[in-house]
Amino acid sequence: MIETLAGSITSVGFSSGHRFVVGHWPESPIGAFADIMWARPDGSRALLASAEAADFVTSVYPFDEVDVQKVLVAVEERRLTVRARDLRLSLALGRLVVPFPPRPRLVTGTVENLCANVLLGVRTRGVSPTGVSEWYRTRSMRWVSDASASLHGESLGPMGPVRRPLGFGFTDPPRRPCRVVLRVDLDRRRPR
Repeated sequence: MIETLAGSITSVGFSSGHRFVVGHWPESPIGAFADIMWARPDGSRALLASAEAADFVTSVYPFDEVDVQKVLVAVEERRLTVRARDLRLSLALGRLVVPFPPRPRLVTGTVENLCANVLLGVRTRGVSPTGVSEWYRTRSMRWVSDASASLHGESLGPMGPVRRPLGFGFTDPPRRPCRVVLRVDLDRRRPR
């Protein structure tokens, strides 16, 4: 059985070495939720999410640490704000890069996967570290034009590229900070 999430993934890095991937999922098998995947400068990987969201996300991706807490994401016109217990992110979003029409998983796993790899260095089809088959079907994309972040009230520095590897799943996000609106299909059956 295929499980589907519809929402967005926003990725951003900062000069301090902190990198974030923010999931904002109005539709998912567990209802609406938001989560933050956090790659720290020391290489450790943490997940910030509610208990139910953390259980769902860690069934697909492993982390060094899971911090159960409320994560709030708000999107207003071309600004995205994220609030967690000690973390704040504020991102200005640029113009729409390109809208993509709906398409079948077959296209996502073949032609789109090749194009995304060549153009952005990302993959749209793969298998997660826990063995879940995934298809990322992009609907639209915007580059992040500016961002700020603070942890315990202290700035994490100016926005920078998303240094790789982050090590969350079968692919890293583009190096240039961006927000991608997409549909993610998950298949927990053993890949053929």
